[in-house]
Amino acid sequence: MTAQHDQNAGPDPYTSPKTFYGSELRRVREEAGLSQTEVGERCFCSGTYIGQFEAAVRRPQPDISRMLDEAFGTGKHFRRLCELARRSKLPSYFEDAAELEKLAEAISTYESTFVPGLLQTESYARALINAAQRFAPSKVVDDLVRSRMERGSVVDEATGPLLWVIIHEAVLNVRVGGASVMAEQLSALAETMRMNRRVLVQVLPYAAGEQAFLNGTMVLMAFADSPPAVYTESAYTGQLIDEPSLVAQYQRAYDLVRAASLPSEASLALIESTAKEFAKQ
Repeated sequence: MTAQHDQNAGPDPYTSPKTFYGSELRRVREEAGLSQTEVGERCFCSGTYIGQFEAAVRRPQPDISRMLDEAFGTGKHFRRLCELARRSKLPSYFEDAAELEKLAEAISTYESTFVPGLLQTESYARALINAAQRFAPSKVVDDLVRSRMERGSVVDEATGPLLWVIIHEAVLNVRVGGASVMAEQLSALAETMRMNRRVLVQVLPYAAGEQAFLNGTMVLMAFADSPPAVYTESAYTGQLIDEPSLVAQYQRAYDLVRAASLPSEASLALIESTAKEFAKQ
């Protein structure tokens, strides 16, 4: 197979460091007379994966960039471009997970304390980020809020992922930003549950007692053409997990938590009643 079998058009290379990386990869590959599949074989990945880098769908990865430099004999060219392309307004530990979030066909998430980021209102997100970044300049806070709101837009897209959310009942009672912010956030969450058929939310009640994930956040992402991955997060760090046996263990634990949670309709009723209580305050 030759390079001519791959797609010929690519994104504008000067739009961002990520698109420039993709255009450079395409240029070097085509000059070498190789297809995406052939390059993938040299980097121990699929041709589809290489194509996603060229199309600037996926963010460049350090290990793949190193193998590209070795395969093409380009010194540290792709490693340097990778470093530039990976600069982000998001926390460094979350960057790869945020990239995968955009590609997922389905996202299953559990949150013990806060409404998940994809479903947060701007006021709610700002209150959380202000608390976590107490000593950061206002511009940093503004950038983080903007990034979180941009992430949330995927929920409203017709081709966005199926989103299955489990929140602990504590999420409804942790007063973030005051009563008015909570009333707005819970009302918005209820509206999404009613109007968006691709979003399903369940509440894990206090009565369920001890369950997995009680002390943190877990996001399980499933993809059309690659294995699933799990992202876990605590206050100032996070971990992306793709080891198959661990991902399977998280999936089994999530299924148990889902079984212990309230049905969607009962969850909606609880969320709406709590929103009304906050609105009265």
